[in-house]
Amino acid sequence: MYLRGSKWSATRRTRRVNPWFVAFMAFAILVFVYVNVVIVPATPPLFVPTATPTINPQSYVNDAEQLAAQGKTVQAIASYQQAIQAQPKDASNYIALARLQIVVGKYADAQKNAENANLLNRSSAVAQAVLGRALTLQDDFLPAEAALTNAIALDPNNALAHAFYADMLAQKVSEGKDTLGTLDKAAEESRKAVALDTNAYETHEARGTVLEMTGNYQDAATEFQAAIAIDGNIASLHLAIGILYYVKLENYVQAVEEFTKAYALNPGDPQPNYYISRVYYKTGEYAKAAQYAEQALADGPTDPMLQGNLGSMYFKLKQYDNAILHLRLAIRGGTTDDGQVVKGVPLSHDSNVLVYYSHYGLSLAHVNTCSEAVQIAQAMLQSVGDDDTAVYNANEMIRICKENLTGTATPTKEAPATVTPTP
Repeated sequence: MYLRGSKWSATRRTRRVNPWFVAFMAFAILVFVYVNVVIVPATPPLFVPTATPTINPQSYVNDAEQLAAQGKTVQAIASYQQAIQAQPKDASNYIALARLQIVVGKYADAQKNAENANLLNRSSAVAQAVLGRALTLQDDFLPAEAALTNAIALDPNNALAHAFYADMLAQKVSEGKDTLGTLDKAAEESRKAVALDTNAYETHEARGTVLEMTGNYQDAATEFQAAIAIDGNIASLHLAIGILYYVKLENYVQAVEEFTKAYALNPGDPQPNYYISRVYYKTGEYAKAAQYAEQALADGPTDPMLQGNLGSMYFKLKQYDNAILHLRLAIRGGTTDDGQVVKGVPLSHDSNVLVYYSHYGLSLAHVNTCSEAVQIAQAMLQSVGDDDTAVYNANEMIRICKENLTGTATPTKEAPATVTPTP
């Protein structure tokens, strides 16, 4: 017996479970568990900045050292600056950066970084020595000497401090700011520097500088060569030995080679090309001299001495209009074609200045601009009348102008002049 229509019928069949549905649900559960256990903990919260990976400051230092060793000083400086940004309390990076900035002539920047190193480490003899060097190269001798003597007091055996002290004393002598015994002290400090560290280019450079000042030119060249053998990527070393070859040893071929290396290591420095122009000027190759004088001026267009140097080359080439253009800027001052201001150089007994005034006046006379030529001649006779060469050239200007009036002009007979090749 059974009840009709009852849903509780004992004979009703049960619904069969779908196995695919069970498999899907099991998979969904596994995915949910995986997301919660693995993915969610590793996912940063929304709207929170993601931390960027930090670079080890030492990697910047390593890069800088490698770049410096390759002679890539500008890039090395950039790497040290990155190292400082990453680790601003490491005094050694400021010192290394300052030393490279000295190499490329950024003395004020080097001073600032050396001062930062001193603030971080008051007991660092090297920081004091580098500060003294940066100040020396800015002709700030009083604080430079204080920093260098302090460096030696902190570490009497620091070769760098003795080398930079010798350089500072030598520079005082060269600028006429020395006192009795300054050069002897410089010689003593340079000898001590080499004795303390013969493997540092700075010690040989200092010794070479002092030997040159005392007239031991070949020995000075040997010291500069030793410095270059230690580090051939320092432009100032090639410049120093190049000047020695040119001025004192008269080895012009070697001088040009060294100046070329100096410019390759520090492009944009006008001095190497200036000195190359002086070499060719001295050997009478005026066209070559003018080419290098133009390049030097391109790197230092506001320097009146470089303007005068190029003007003198044009004078020798008898291109008087071009000579006047540059010599007028050197003497009178003015503005270059691209708007840069040049400050004129007053008449003095400086050998370069006398040559520039002479060439300017003679050029004016040759193109018959005699009112100004006579003014130059009179100024020279009044201000530097005790210089025989200046007097001769002044009288030559007047002679040419007189002959211009009568139409009987004869070739100029310029007096020989001794030019100190310093821009």
